[in-house]
Parts: sequence; C-alpha cells; structure tokens
Amino acid sequence: MTKAKSAAIGKQEARDAGADLLLEKADIQRLSQVLHDGEWYADERMRAWRAYRAMPMPTLEDEAWRRTDIRALRWNEVVPDTLLGNVSRSGSNGRVPARFKKPLVSRKQGGQIIVANGQIVERTLDDEAAEQGVLFTDLLAATRTHPGQVARHIGKLVPSREGKHAAMAAALADQGVFVLVPAGVVLKRPLHSVLWSNGLAQFSRVVVIVEQGASLTFVHELCSRAMKKEQLHAGTVEVFVGDGAELTFVELQTLGDSCWHFSHERARVGVEGNLDWIFGSVGSKLTKAFLDLDLAGRGARGRMSGFYFTAGKQHLDHDTQQNHFAEGQTSDLLFKGALRDQSRSVWQGMINVAPGAQKADGFQANRNLLLSSETRADSIPGLEIQADDVRCTHAATVGRLEDEHLFYLMSRGMAYDDARKLMVDGFFDPIMQRIPFEGVRNRLKDTVIEKMAP
Repeated sequence: MTKAKSAAIGKQEARDAGADLLLEKADIQRLSQVLHDGEWYADERMRAWRAYRAMPMPTLEDEAWRRTDIRALRWNEVVPDTLLGNVSRSGSNGRVPARFKKPLVSRKQGGQIIVANGQIVERTLDDEAAEQGVLFTDLLAATRTHPGQVARHIGKLVPSREGKHAAMAAALADQGVFVLVPAGVVLKRPLHSVLWSNGLAQFSRVVVIVEQGASLTFVHELCSRAMKKEQLHAGTVEVFVGDGAELTFVELQTLGDSCWHFSHERARVGVEGNLDWIFGSVGSKLTKAFLDLDLAGRGARGRMSGFYFTAGKQHLDHDTQQNHFAEGQTSDLLFKGALRDQSRSVWQGMINVAPGAQKADGFQANRNLLLSSETRADSIPGLEIQADDVRCTHAATVGRLEDEHLFYLMSRGMAYDDARKLMVDGFFDPIMQRIPFEGVRNRLKDTVIEKMAP
C-alpha cells in the first residue's frame, strides 16, 4: 500500500469517527505563513499541535466532561477560517455591531481594540498610558513587535498540555489581545477589547499582565454573529496580577447561538495582590469553560462573580477552581444563573487549600433559578483542604419561582410576565451588587429582558 493511500485511509477513518480535526503538520505551517508568524511563534504553534495530537478528545467518561456531551460536533468538518480565506473583511457581515463598541465602565476609555475576524478594526491608546509604557494590542502583532514580553508569559499559566482544546487554541490562534501594565503604573481609565467573528471557526489567546504595584480595569468581550451553520471557538485566557497589584477584569461572552465554545482560563495573583474577576456568559450553543484562580502569594485576594442565562437548548458548563497556595489568602465566588425552555447549566466548583496555606478564607456559592419544567441545573461544589487553620465554606441551590410570590405581585395588579421578570431581576440582584460598573449591569439587565421575551 502506498503512503498516499494509507494516509487517505487514515483520514477517512478519522472522518467516519468525526472526533478530531482533519489537519496536518503542513496546515499548521501554512497557517503560520498566512499570519506572518515570527520563527519563535511558529515553533510555539508546532509544539502546541504536537500536544494536541497526543491527547484524545474528551468524552463522557472523563470526570470533568461527564455532564457535557460534545459528540454531535462534527470535528472533521472544522477548518480555521484563516486557512479557508473566505471570511469577509468588509461589508455588513464584517462590521462589529455598535453596541459592542460602547464603553461599559466609564464614558472615557484609556484605550480600545477591536479585532474582527483576526483583523484589527480599531486600536486606540491614550497618550498618557502609552508614555507610561502600557502595551495594548492585538496578540499576533505583539508576537512580532514585543516577542520577548509575549514569550515570557504566553503558555505559562495555560500550557498546551492543559487540555485538548487549550492545545487546539494555541496551535490555531488567529486572533487575540495582549495587555501589559508596567510596575507602578496606575491606569485611571479602563481598557476595552472586543474579539468579533462572523466566520465558522475562530481561535483566540488573551494575555493580561499587571506588574507589581500597578492597577488596571479591563473589559474584554467575545462575540460573534448568529449563523445557521455551526460555529466553533476555542480560546485561552492568562492573567498575571503582580505583587501588590490591582486588576478588575470583566469578561462578557456573547457568541452566536450556533457556536460551540471551549475555553481554558487561569489567573495568578501575587503577594497582597487583588483580582476582581467578573463573568457574563449568555451566548453560544454549548460552552465548556475551565476558570482557575491561583492565589500564589501571601495575602492574595480574589473574587469571582458569574452571571449566566440560558434559553432554548443552550448548554453552559463552568468548571471553577479557587486554589490557595500561601498564608492569609481570601477567595470569594458567586455564580448565579437562570434557565428557561429546555436549556441546561453545569457548575462544578472546588476550593483547594495547599499544605501551609494557613488562615485561608474561601467561599463559593452557586444559585440557579429554573423557569421551565424542562430545564436542568447541576450544581456541584467541593472542598479539598490540606491545612488545619482555615475557614472554607460552600453552598449550592436549585429552585423555581415561588407561586405565592407571583400571586402576591399579580394580586397587586401586575401582569404575569412583568411579575416573572421582577422576580428574576430580584434573583440576580446580589450578583449585580458585586459589579461596580453601571454599563456592565445595564448590559446584563438587557440580557434578562431579551431572554425573558416570549
């Protein structure tokens, strides 16, 4: 049998199984050429590709995946849009909707970057931030203009071996954001980035570095156009918060309802550093997100606040970790979600306290509101404590709207739909109180209105 025929049979077997990408080493090399990778980043892609090929696709037999079935995704049909070369860079489909360009934290922003289909559409950074040495740019551009800084950080918190989809994102990344705030720099105005896609397969990497004693508020949005065909997004997010640094990081995911979304994200906080991490997850057909908070330095603090609302047959799965590695650390997690129609949510949370991480104070809670008899919410908290002087607790609830409360509101003259919406607003109020930005709160409240519509 010839090598060509053997390769063709191998591809056909993979196509029949439908459980892996039908890409080869030559495809990764061509991707590097199309995206004008520097030599070091081309090597980074190839290492990630080898890691990807070495790992099997996760199945329901894997503990982290046993509540999220991805067998329906036809991997054998996935080809990065950059390789296809068929993504429109102009015209109505290529334009980013105006609502994603609006500032969400303050009227004046320190900088904004919008990447559409892997191309920079807009990039601004005010003079003061630029003079202070702040870097805020498209990731692929940063690999060429600041290779040393990118190489020192990328893949260090989320290495390719982290998982099949982390390796996929690293090997195929065609867009991303790179942010670096030098030591001691306090940015008074927020930064805002948008990754937008109207293609079928996009892959992203986001790296945020806030060095010692620095401070930043950063809003990052991941969004795509709704399409009839299935879409795929796989991405990684790596966040470095230095000693004594402060970061407020807002992530909003508004992908189209035909998109399969996979992400691996990890933040590391140094000595006396502080991270306020806010998530809004309302888009996609299916989401599987691994969200890890590593408190690395003594006295480090981290807060994770999550908002999600599912409808139709959406499936959102968030897997969170709060890892305490040193003395006197505090972590606080609250995820709240509402579900309607036939949708499903999964939240799996774990607080890990390493040996010697005394005086750790960790809390996690997940609250779910079911708006239909056909919805399902799985809520699985966990603790793994290896120190003896700690305070760690968890809570999880799944419930429905109280008929008595609805009756009370309707007896006071309120229509049924308005009463339901008011109760849902009340359910989400605790998470809204943790978000210090009116623009972000209003965006999430608009989501409630859209999801509650008949």
